This record gives sequence, structure tokens and C-alpha cells, in this order.
Amino acid sequence: MKNWKSGLLGMALWGLAAGSIAAPQELDRVVTIVNESVILQSDVDAMLKTVRMNAAGQNQPLPPDDVLAEQVMEKLIIETLQIQQAEQFGIRIDDNRLDQAIAQMAAERQITVADMQQELAQYGISFPMFREQMRRDITASEARTIQVRRRINILPQEVELLAGQLSQQEQQGVRYNISHIQLRVEEGANALEREEVAKQAQQLIKELESGADFANLAYSYSKGPKALQGGEWGWMRKEEMPTIFADQISSQGSGAIIGPFRSGVGYHILKVNQVEGLETVSVTEVNARHILVKTSVILSDEGAQSQLMEARRAIMAGERSFADAAQALSADPGSAANGGELGWQTPDLYVPEFKDKVETLPAGMISEPFKTVHGWHIVEVLERRDVDRTDAAVKNRAYRILFSRKFNEEAQAWLQELRAGAFIEQPEGTNDQG
Repeated sequence: MKNWKSGLLGMALWGLAAGSIAAPQELDRVVTIVNESVILQSDVDAMLKTVRMNAAGQNQPLPPDDVLAEQVMEKLIIETLQIQQAEQFGIRIDDNRLDQAIAQMAAERQITVADMQQELAQYGISFPMFREQMRRDITASEARTIQVRRRINILPQEVELLAGQLSQQEQQGVRYNISHIQLRVEEGANALEREEVAKQAQQLIKELESGADFANLAYSYSKGPKALQGGEWGWMRKEEMPTIFADQISSQGSGAIIGPFRSGVGYHILKVNQVEGLETVSVTEVNARHILVKTSVILSDEGAQSQLMEARRAIMAGERSFADAAQALSADPGSAANGGELGWQTPDLYVPEFKDKVETLPAGMISEPFKTVHGWHIVEVLERRDVDRTDAAVKNRAYRILFSRKFNEEAQAWLQELRAGAFIEQPEGTNDQG
């Protein structure tokens, strides 16, 4: 999205100039203002194309255009707010990382990137437009991760308690494939408005019990985070679900409809699509060490990168040890005192860029300098190990479960707060979105 003040001025000047030499033509127009950014009609049209392409690929019917446009607009508003947060953090997704994400997406679908480009073209989506939407999706995801991580507090006692429970269970556990519809009760809603939402939830239950398609109803009515995926959350163990979901699932089998039940944001309906049997627990842990250099008003990105490149050269040349360099340079006091060592950890506990490095870097090799939200790093993977049914593995799994559960809950709360505090306005004459 563009800065709306300068964008509107530019469009106005261009229109005046064009009007003096040719007949008036319809320009791209602002449909929603979100703080200091705008959502253009072209943004809505591009998102609609993508949603329709995804639905066609899954043979999934879509709701009426006006309902679909409302869902798309909500997604664009939330995305714009997260992009604004990303700009405050200085998050940038470079072309290399974007190319890797697109290649991974193609590989997961078992097609080539060239095949993907052809498929996009069939739906009128240019590959450059697709790339930029992917960049926005990744940027928004990183901003959300950074903000939500700050809200999560996991006590050692919680980890110990859950680890104890897990250790008493078998390595394997039941998994559920679930879908979700959320009917929002707006803040400040009066009793009559709350009752109307409750009645709507009961009506949806009746339709589902009569054989209505859950995904169609999710597209049309849900205000939940997976609305544009037909409400599908995919496969999860109960421990990994938001608490409000896990509390409702007991021994229900495939096809069960659960709800409606109430939470702080509204009413919820769940469907158990499938139930899957036991799953083996296996964890890969990495022992790595790093050096962190943070930028400041007197140290630029280039300066931080240069310091780390020189440190890397000196370590590889045998002029100084990694531990000495970490103690002298690293801005991470916890690891610097241990020669930069982070200890045995599962990679998914790290921020995305760092996680990618420790997962792909060969053991014994020092990375080139790279940037995360914390600053500039070099990292060396010392060892990897597969841990199965050990105390460390169980505690790591317990931590991940707690983190995932709290992350899902806090993410929804943060997005709701972000939206509630934003300036959102539709200029006059934009309600008739095409």
C-alpha cells in the first residue's frame, strides 16, 4: 500500500494532465484508508483473483461477490495494519528469501516455478504481482510473530507440569483435522446485537446438521483467521489447539459438529473433519554459537556487517577463537559469557532467519553475516542430534506446545486490538466495490 496523501496527490495531478489532452479515463481508486496507508481497488481485485484461483484449484464454491469482497477487504485491512507494524520494525524481505519461499511453495505442490507462473497467468495474475503479494504475506507474518512473542510468558512450572503429563503418555497421540467458524460480537455490542449473533450461530448449526457445506458457510459468515481457507485449521493435536478448541473436543469422531460456544470475541462452531491415529515424537536439536552486533545511531548496517566479516575472517584464519570474538563483540550477554554458545535447542525457537541458518548450515561452518530483527549475526552449528523420548525432548515439546497454544490465542487478541485502535475509513462512493 502507498502513502495515501502523496498517492492521492499524484493521482490528482496525473488526472489533470491527462484530462487536458484526452477524454477522461477511470483511474485506480482508493476504497479504504487504513491509518496512513490506503487500499486501492486494484489491491482488492488482485486479492479476489488469488482467492478465486485457490478456490478453483480446490473445487471449492465461493459465496456471492458482495460477501467475498467483504472477506477480502477484512484480510487486506489486517494485512495493511501488520505491514505498518513491519515498517516500524524495519522488516524487509529480500529477493533471495522471497525466491526461496516461492520455490518451497512450488516444491510442496510438486510443480516447478515455471508451472506455477503458467497457472497464475491462466487466472490473470502476473508473476510480479504474485511475488509482491508473497513478500507482503511473509512481511506481515514476521511482524505478527515479533509482536505476539512479546506477549507470551511461559513459566518453568508450566513446562514442567506439561512435560510430566506428556511423559506419562505414549509417544503417539491422536490428531484432529478441524475447521472453524467464528461469528464476531463487536466491542460495545448491546444485548439485542449479542442475541442476534447467537441466533445466527444456532441457524448455522441447523444448516450444517441439514448437510450444508462447512467451508461455504465459513467463507460467507466467519470472521475467524482461517475464513478465506474455508475455516480449515488443518491437523493438530489437542495440546496444539487454542484452548477454546481443545476444551470442546473430547471423543468426537470424524464429521462431528461442535458448538456454538462462546468466547470473548464471539461465538464459535467447530467441525472435526478427520481423526488420525498415533504419531511418533522425534526432535532434532542443534547446538550452535553466534555473535550478535546491533546497529545504533553510530553503527550502521554496513558497519555491523563489516565488523562481523572481519571477525569471521580472523576466526577462520586462526588469528582468534570464536569464543574470544564472541566475548569481545557480541551484544547477546547470555551467550557471550559462554563463548557465544546457545546450547542445545530446537530450531523453531529462533526467529525465522536464524532458524533457517541453523537448519541448513553444515556443522563446523561459520555463516556469512546475516540480519534478523535483533541485529546482525554470524553463527556456527557445532552439532546436531536426534532426540527421542528423553527428558530434554519432552520438555522441548512441552515448551513448543505451550508456545503454539498461547501464540494462537495472543495473535487473535493482538490483531483485534490492532484493528480496534486503527483509523479505518471508506471514502464516499466506494461502497460499490466491483
